[in-house]
Amino acid sequence: MSPTAASPWSPFGQRVFAVIWTATLISNIGGWMYAAAAGWLMTSLDSSPLVVSLVQVATTLPIFLFALPAGALTDSLDKRRFLLWGEGFIAVTSALMAGLVWLDLVTAPRLLILAFLVSAGDALTAPPWQAVVPLLVPPAELRPAVAANGVGFNISRALGPALGGALVGPFGIAAPFIVNAVSNFGVIGALVWWRAPRHTGSGLPPERLWSAMRTGLRYARFSPPLRDTLIRAAGFFLFASAYWALLPLVARSQLAGGPTLYGILLGGIGASAVAGAFALAWLNTRLGPDRLAVAGALGTAAATALFGLAHGAATALLASAIAGVSWIGGLSSLNVSALVALPEWVRGRGSALYVTVMFGALSLGSLIWGQVASSFGLAPALFAAAAGGAIAALVQRRWKLQAGADLDLSPAMHWAPAVTGGDFDPTRGPVLVPFLKALKDFGRERRRDGAYRWQVYEDPAKQGRFVETFLSDSWLDHLRHHERVTQADRALQQEVLRFQIGDPPETTHFVAAHSQQ
Repeated sequence: MSPTAASPWSPFGQRVFAVIWTATLISNIGGWMYAAAAGWLMTSLDSSPLVVSLVQVATTLPIFLFALPAGALTDSLDKRRFLLWGEGFIAVTSALMAGLVWLDLVTAPRLLILAFLVSAGDALTAPPWQAVVPLLVPPAELRPAVAANGVGFNISRALGPALGGALVGPFGIAAPFIVNAVSNFGVIGALVWWRAPRHTGSGLPPERLWSAMRTGLRYARFSPPLRDTLIRAAGFFLFASAYWALLPLVARSQLAGGPTLYGILLGGIGASAVAGAFALAWLNTRLGPDRLAVAGALGTAAATALFGLAHGAATALLASAIAGVSWIGGLSSLNVSALVALPEWVRGRGSALYVTVMFGALSLGSLIWGQVASSFGLAPALFAAAAGGAIAALVQRRWKLQAGADLDLSPAMHWAPAVTGGDFDPTRGPVLVPFLKALKDFGRERRRDGAYRWQVYEDPAKQGRFVETFLSDSWLDHLRHHERVTQADRALQQEVLRFQIGDPPETTHFVAAHSQQ
């Protein structure tokens, strides 16, 4: 890779990337203004730690629920149009929330419901946003483009909460919600302006939704680089969620501050993350992705403990500074690790699985630490999360990050074309003919007597040739199956054989050559 391609600024030489990055930055600033205002507004509507933490749950749970279906659709549909529909939904729901807050019609349940709906739009757009990055820059600039997106996200985190807190004083609590609703239209305009490059597909019809989701899950199960990344992500985000969920109460109850202080603390986290982002290349070279992720998790644990100890603004600001740089260190290592583990055909689903694990852990953690704070107090909950995060960081070192970085995941296309005979229809399902009806009855007998995974296949290269398969737990179990066959079962077999043409069917046995794990 050339020095120019490796530069953090090289992606901004691509006009499309620069425009969309800028529009997304503005939208994210509005989003962070809204997020800070929503957390603070909830402390006025209901100051229970559990209810306040539910704001974080409402904003993360939809991504856990909807990201995987969105990822499957991302791999099947036009990404730009999909993003337009998703961003339009976010704009409408954000405007509805702003109107309710402005008219003073919002209640705690309504705030949670609308936060859930806005986040549902985020869940729909998160996988395609990650998947379109390779369409915006050349391959050599992909890594700095991912890093630049992280920088933009954290710039918005630094500016958004502080601006939101500053607006609340002179203009009221509705102001951040209104700005957020307006800021979404910049992204919509950028997407309307952008013309995505034409993608040369395989010519096959799109995968069905449930089949595509199963394929994505299967890929994650049998891809060690992605699986290890997901395990590391779950441990990091579960414990890092504590200070995100409880920070409004730290500012209000523990520090006796107002929305301005809360915005400053969030802004401190974002500013520290931006500063850390510019040192990521150096840190990654010195530490490597695994040790950088461990350092980020340990730093997050230290920051969480400091928030529990903070009874003055200085200590809380120190905790924010540590939290921000630690967050970007851990997050960037995990993000890149997920990216390099994914070939193009499954990038949307793989990104969705990563986002699902990330926000599922944040949602579950927010609920757990909110309940712990309600039962035992704010500081004990933060101390428990800090201890758990430190332990998880050390235990999870056995799962390596970015193990797929050296793999060539581009399409090989070296398999010979699949052979079919005649006018074989690849989309047909079960055909209700007497033969298949008899086979179905026969298969029920097989499963009843101990077989499993019974199936019938037709040879696409030789129509009329059917193969029946089923599995038994062991060879002895199969021998017992022989002894369980009744005369009624024999009659079923004779009914099937009535359709046989030519020689009797051939029976073949295979025994597993190794134990199944």
